[in-house]
Amino acid sequence: MLAGLALGAWWFLRQAGGPPSPIILISIDTLRADHLPAYGYRHVKTPAIDALAADGVVFEQAYAHSPQTLPSHASILTGQLPFETGVRDNVGFTVRKDQAMLPALVRGRGYATGGFVSAFVLRKETGIGQGFDLFDDQLPPSAPDMPMGQVQRPGPETRQAAERWMSSLGSHRFFLFFHIYEPHTPYTPPDRFSQYAPYDGEIAYSDEIVGQLLAGLKARGWYDGAAIIFLSDHGEGLGDHGELEHGLFLYDSTIRVPLIVKLPGNAGAGRRVTTPVQHIDLVPTVLDWLGIPRPKALRGRSIQPLLDGRPAAGDPGVYSEAFYGRYHFGWSELYALTDARYRFIKAPKPEVYDLVRDPGEMRNLAADRPQVVAAARGELDRMLAGATIHTPGQVSREDLERLQALGYVGTQSRVAPDRPGESLPDPKDKAAVLEAYRRAIALAAERRYDESIRLLRNVLADSPSMKDAWIQLGVDLVRAGRHQEAVDAFKHLVEVDPADANSFVSVAGVYLTIGKLGEAQANAEMGLSKAAPSDTRATTSACEMLVRIALARKDTAAARRYAAAAQRASAAFPLPAYVDGLILHAEKRFDEALPRFEEAISRLRGQQMTIPELFFYTGDTLANLGRAPEAEAAFRQELAFSPQHLRTRASLAMLYRADGRSADAEREINAMVSAVPTSEGYEMAAKTWAIFGEKARADAIRADARKRLGAK
Repeated sequence: MLAGLALGAWWFLRQAGGPPSPIILISIDTLRADHLPAYGYRHVKTPAIDALAADGVVFEQAYAHSPQTLPSHASILTGQLPFETGVRDNVGFTVRKDQAMLPALVRGRGYATGGFVSAFVLRKETGIGQGFDLFDDQLPPSAPDMPMGQVQRPGPETRQAAERWMSSLGSHRFFLFFHIYEPHTPYTPPDRFSQYAPYDGEIAYSDEIVGQLLAGLKARGWYDGAAIIFLSDHGEGLGDHGELEHGLFLYDSTIRVPLIVKLPGNAGAGRRVTTPVQHIDLVPTVLDWLGIPRPKALRGRSIQPLLDGRPAAGDPGVYSEAFYGRYHFGWSELYALTDARYRFIKAPKPEVYDLVRDPGEMRNLAADRPQVVAAARGELDRMLAGATIHTPGQVSREDLERLQALGYVGTQSRVAPDRPGESLPDPKDKAAVLEAYRRAIALAAERRYDESIRLLRNVLADSPSMKDAWIQLGVDLVRAGRHQEAVDAFKHLVEVDPADANSFVSVAGVYLTIGKLGEAQANAEMGLSKAAPSDTRATTSACEMLVRIALARKDTAAARRYAAAAQRASAAFPLPAYVDGLILHAEKRFDEALPRFEEAISRLRGQQMTIPELFFYTGDTLANLGRAPEAEAAFRQELAFSPQHLRTRASLAMLYRADGRSADAEREINAMVSAVPTSEGYEMAAKTWAIFGEKARADAIRADARKRLGAK
């Protein structure tokens, strides 16, 4: 075996004239193989990917080991399966610090290494950036209530960052990991791709971005000598088997991925390979190219023989797992073993599919193929011998909100790790519940809160321990102005997981909104006491809530004390400066308050977090100092983070009105109702018209509210 690998590496180096430079790994998140023309699809055009396929080798049966972004990329970059990396889900898991990763291995051969990612789930804190000289995860700053889909970096910006890095290098001997997120929900391609279905439009947009990256390589003269690996981390359900998105199931729709490999000099161009391959084969392949001895722990195989047109040894079967249902809802996890003919899925109700005769996986043959079931189950048992079901770590409130803003389910269900999956509900029987929950999230994003609330209550009637649904229900009720119901929802959340600090902070936030400061204080303090010492974000979240409660009580000493505690937990979190600014602002000492707000803004620059209302108070301070243009810019920045912040819109309207910009003022008042279509939004719009002395327009707004909302 080792002799064969050595021979393959020697042949490759001889044909290519030395190791490839550069080596580029392109990952397009959530891209189904069967939605690319290179795989026979005819409903979208992808000229850049088609050209890359013509220059490279196309693998027709490539598979992921997980239908989720972080576990999948952990396997891609380590060459190990999820139960080996310990990364089983997007939430609550990190790559171990001692984990050998591809960028560190190639760096040892003199390659500069750069990683550029577009998704929150691949941020530095996950450990996925280990071994890179530069790992760029610069997502736009965002507040916790940012709308769905905005906590991500647009692909063109990620490409530009990668281009800047490549331009800074003195050599083309580098390894680039380039990740874009466009095909992920929500599907919002640019208008120029409106002729396609939304998901396909996102694919066309991704193709454009990839084409620009490849064009840059060609312009520098690096394309011909490069080895380029093009793939996806997982696919997308698109309704197949009842799953619209991904994470729950292990069918082709979500674990079959595109894989195209372009070799230096376009060796093997146009070749198509039907032999099954897998994500963990990529690390051994790159090590093979560079003549690096492969770690003994790697299960994958080099695919260089297949790239050369030679047969590969054996068909070991591809392992995949889906722990999403177990960790998030308390349903059974799934395991799959896929070979050239069959897929076996280990579940409470096992499944077997003949992928040759039934590529849509519509007919479960488990009862008719007992020998396939026995062989596959035995192989899975051997692979998993000694493996444990990892327990996810606690996740901060901010991270939960951002993951949910991206459409991810952001909490974990506490199922004992030793409880067998077969004793839990089969996800096949629960897919409709998950899709109802996701539909509720989509309705909330459209500000159709009453519909979302009704749907969530149905979901919770079926699955009362579903933390995610309780969180979303509480948030929807707050935004709908139904605060007492929101308190009840968040209290249920505490009952579901009384160890979660974030649940108590959520309860405290609603109590603060309705003016029950004692109850708010008690819950926030409980949240602070529950926060693990290592969970700095949970600590800062609880401290921030306690600061807000203290200021509502006009207890400036307590506010400063909690702000200092937050900064002790996270030195980069400038809460003391912000609190000092708030206290000075309340005393109308605007010239002294402004430098404190500006200090907080400066220290947050480059971070993915902001402090809610920081730019609002900065704008209000600037307005009081007569610096209207700067005030307008600050208010606009607050709205970029929190479009539903009514006081910011009212302040902008007044700023415009004072400047004689009546049309702009009216636009902001109208935006109050569209951004917050509840009684609060209508009432703020009416009050603003009243301040302007336009009673008739205020009365008209209130009448419209009664008509639309059924208010008395």
